[in-house]
Formats: sequence, C-alpha cells, structure tokens
Amino acid sequence: MLKRIFLVVLAIIAAFAAYVAMQPAVGTVTRSATLAAPPADVFAQINDFHKWQAWSPWAKLDPNAKSTFEGPESGKGAVFGWSGNSEVGEGKMTITESTPNERIKMQLDFAKPYANTSYSEFILKPEGAGTNVTWTMTGERPFFARAMCILFNADKMVGDMFEKGLANLNAIVSAKK
Repeated sequence: MLKRIFLVVLAIIAAFAAYVAMQPAVGTVTRSATLAAPPADVFAQINDFHKWQAWSPWAKLDPNAKSTFEGPESGKGAVFGWSGNSEVGEGKMTITESTPNERIKMQLDFAKPYANTSYSEFILKPEGAGTNVTWTMTGERPFFARAMCILFNADKMVGDMFEKGLANLNAIVSAKK
C-alpha cells in the first residue's frame, strides 16, 4: 500500500514538473493606463528615479528600505539601488534608453529574494489631453521561477502593482495641472 501511495505521489510530482517545464521560459507583464497629463509631465516622473518614491507601489511596501542613486540625475545611465524587507527585496535599476516624452527602458538586476535580471519599458503616447502609458516587464524564468508563477500567478501579482503604480503616478501628474 505504501509503495502505491509513493508511486502516485511520484507521478503527481513528475506531472507537475513536466507542466512547469512546458511553461514559457520568458515571462512578460504589461499594464496600460491613460494619465491626465501631457507626455512631458509623465516622462519627467518616470525618467528621474529620485521621483519614484512618490508613486512606486513598492516604496509603500517598505518605507524604511535603503535607496542609493548613481550616475546622472536622470535619463540614460541613471541607477537606483534598493535594499528592503522581504516584500521589496534587493536590487538595482538602470535606465538604458531614454527618448524624451516617448520611451524609457530599464534593466532590473534583482539580488534578493533571488538573483534575476529583467527588463522594463515605459511607452508614452499622447491621447487627447493626456498620455497613454504602457508599463511592461520581461524576464527570463528559470524552472523554479516558472513553478512559482504557476503557484502564485505572477501576472496578477506584478500586474496589480503596475496598476497601483500607474494610478499613483496619475495622481501626481494630474495634481500638477
């Protein structure tokens, strides 16, 4: 009887591992929102890491996180480092491309809770008197990360944070009018 239970458990584990292995090795999360401000106002908030604390949803998760800034004040080459609690982890973001009022690309190097590199992009497009902002993050998903994404729905977790961030950003840029 124990042998049968062991074989069933082993079969379940093998089936789960096969399912995980078939998941895409690259994951992407994208959210968009129309903000009530012109692209220049939105761009100014995203392109300067010093302004992120006011709207980043992760900043709210650990107000005591340590932040560091390197490189230029804003734009290409600007670097923001953080080290916080288990909800925000540790890592750094580097702006790799900055096209005024249109696009900002970043490399995210996570150190904790596990080492990984992802890429984030903000695309800004005028929409009436406002700006449509699309925030995307793409990254490699090793086997363990794919398993965690199945168990915890990473698209929803990260996507919800993107939505909060875009709402926070809208509150800031629309208040400046």
